[in-house]
Amino acid sequence: MNAVLPKPSRTLQKLQAHLRGLVGKAIEDFGMIADGDRVMVCLSGGKDSYTLLDILLSLQRSAPVRFELLAVNLDQKQPGFPEHVLPEYLESLGVPYRIIQQDTYSVVKRVIPEGRTMCGLCSRLRRGALYRFAAENGITKIALGHHRDDIVETLFLNMFFGGRLKAMAPKLRSEDGRHIVIRPLAYVAERDIARYARGRGFPIIPCKLCGSQDNMQRVAVKKMLADWERQYPGRTEAIFSAIRRVEVEHLADPRRFDFSALEALPGGAAASESPDADS
Repeated sequence: MNAVLPKPSRTLQKLQAHLRGLVGKAIEDFGMIADGDRVMVCLSGGKDSYTLLDILLSLQRSAPVRFELLAVNLDQKQPGFPEHVLPEYLESLGVPYRIIQQDTYSVVKRVIPEGRTMCGLCSRLRRGALYRFAAENGITKIALGHHRDDIVETLFLNMFFGGRLKAMAPKLRSEDGRHIVIRPLAYVAERDIARYARGRGFPIIPCKLCGSQDNMQRVAVKKMLADWERQYPGRTEAIFSAIRRVEVEHLADPRRFDFSALEALPGGAAASESPDADS
């Protein structure tokens, strides 16, 4: 049985082609998926993970390598969570899926004081449950729905509130070394995902069921970037491009560059500084 989705308009078809191109390029640039991979697509019920699954399914049909997709949702036992929505949607697509049930909601409510955001602890517990499932089920890649704007926002969150120059890697190895995490939407703008999700009519499940407050720091950074984008269109893309073109020797981390060994070249060779760099 096939899912009953709106017939794609020409505009939606063009948008899908655009997203396919960006996701395909990210997969190629970062070596995200290899022949024989068993890819777990983490599905939350939000616009990002629906779009991720949809585009990966589309690419799977024409990819030069063979790979499996398994949609996985973690039911965290949030009050009011519509348990039927994701199974019905995935069954209508004929997509292999698993629903993991783990009451992380009660743990978070017990540990986090009333009025404080629960997102941080919730995320860690969710990640642990998904990693365990991956280890037990022969998963070779874990695909998450973070997009370009998430990556840029995380850069500023770490700069402003953590004192670190760190974002989200499109592909990374987990801290225990057992898992490879990929973010195929790394090149995709959030606004395009929102447009695509509306056009496809995905059955969105809001992430407000637990009553948790928004991460106010992330909200502030998101607003800052949105204001910049309105005033200077293309700025978010420029910042993301900068993340991909890092010149470590022009930063100030002695762990990453051996400044103590830096000496002038014999004969006074031309400086490597760019014309607009400080001298």
